[in-house]
Amino acid sequence: MKRKEISVWTYADTILNELSKGVLLTTQADNKVNTMTISWGSLGIEWGCPIFTTFVREGRFTREQLEKNGQFTVNIPYGTFQKKILGFCGSRSGRDTDKIKEMGLTLVPGETIPVPAIKELPLTLECEVIYHQLQNLDAIRDRQLVAQCYPQDVPSNFTGSNKDAHIAFCGRILKAYILEE
Repeated sequence: MKRKEISVWTYADTILNELSKGVLLTTQADNKVNTMTISWGSLGIEWGCPIFTTFVREGRFTREQLEKNGQFTVNIPYGTFQKKILGFCGSRSGRDTDKIKEMGLTLVPGETIPVPAIKELPLTLECEVIYHQLQNLDAIRDRQLVAQCYPQDVPSNFTGSNKDAHIAFCGRILKAYILEE
């Protein structure tokens, strides 16, 4: 598998457009690879570095893995792909489901980090967490957003909106590429 190195800024529109529809965030810790569908994130510059910020709820298995190994890949659809991948990976927990195996995803070793890329979503960002912070729900001024996104009567293990706040993980983008056959 070849990698076509790209500029994040040249592909920023593609990355953000696909993010709004769903991309995969892949982690690896304790010899276990996990991937999760995300649609909350941002692309920017902080501390003079290209940054991808993702938001992961406190109760998620992905959060546990990020705290053990602060490295991740963002796997972005580019070209045709099976949309059911995003649905499946966004509705199951990696604690009890091997999503990679269940969806038949092809792992490709990372170039600069041990977390793999995913062939089926070939536009890849390799990232290393350089900052993380738990969101303070009291600091969100739009209380309707809090009620909608953080309903306190919904348990943490619910896959959609639930009572858990998000943790913002700012990942320095170390490498960006498209996997090619």
